[in-house]
Amino acid sequence: MRIGLIGTGRIGTFHADVLSRHREVGSLVVADTDAARAARVADRTGSTAAPSVDEIFSWGVDAVVIASATSSHADLLSRAARAGLPAFCEKPIALDLPGTLGALREVESAGTVLQLGFMRRFDAGYGAARELVRSGRLGRLHTVRAVTSDPAPPPAAYLPLSGGLYRDCLVHDFDIMRWVTGREVVEVYATGSDAGPAMFREAGDVDTAAAVLTLDDGTLATATATRCNGAGYDVRMELAGELDQFAVGLDDRTPITSTEPTGPPAPDKPWPGFLERFAPAYEAELNAFLRVVSGELENPCDGREALHALRIAEACERSRRERRPVELSEIPAQED
Repeated sequence: MRIGLIGTGRIGTFHADVLSRHREVGSLVVADTDAARAARVADRTGSTAAPSVDEIFSWGVDAVVIASATSSHADLLSRAARAGLPAFCEKPIALDLPGTLGALREVESAGTVLQLGFMRRFDAGYGAARELVRSGRLGRLHTVRAVTSDPAPPPAAYLPLSGGLYRDCLVHDFDIMRWVTGREVVEVYATGSDAGPAMFREAGDVDTAAAVLTLDDGTLATATATRCNGAGYDVRMELAGELDQFAVGLDDRTPITSTEPTGPPAPDKPWPGFLERFAPAYEAELNAFLRVVSGELENPCDGREALHALRIAEACERSRRERRPVELSEIPAQED
């Protein structure tokens, strides 16, 4: 099949590498607002560089992969829907609910495929946790703890475009929490701190955040995130039940050191970033998308899944701003 890839930044370049060597991809066309960067990626991967994004929709591709700037996602998804093309899109669809709902309306009206890039659903550890919850091995699940810690802040210019720590970072935790537990969040109480670098305060964002979430069966969950974890990239989930307890993301590269005399030693090579930690998952989600396009697989993560996670992030942002618990029913799930 012929695939069009839009966006050749860090994650787009990774996707280009995966797609260019995939046995089902006979031709890959890449495009970027930075034409020179697209040309370099095309040259390195043996792909074709399009002069602009417009050619992706006029050169007869079978599907599109969107890895461009967040602000362009909704428009590109709408263009793909109008062209009748299946689309894979990195999260988010848009940074706000109206933009997300509008793009989803276009996709659903056209009847096209939209798979969202929540890569943790394709990580082996999270997949095993999902099976353990469903097997009953934990008994009644009563507590979930999710952690996402970046080793260093992003560039200052990125922050005003990111949507904030809840929408940009913790949204992954909100999605995977729903996927692993099979439950819905009904209420959140969130707070955040901007006591770190001044650029967070200037952007109206926080560098560290925490949320307590109540699930619809009474399970309590916590989700924390920071942009300033100097030890390394740390993404974990703990699931505690009446019979047992399990952890995702706990291995010899987890950037945490025990203070116990008999505890495990500090990791020799802590995870440096998201791409290294989740490389197999990123590849697996693209493999799944190609199977969806060819009709071999049901869509594993459609656009409504992104909407659910964004609503939780929106509720957390409102809770932080208004300093109160927020019920998910306060956040609209459809257009008025």
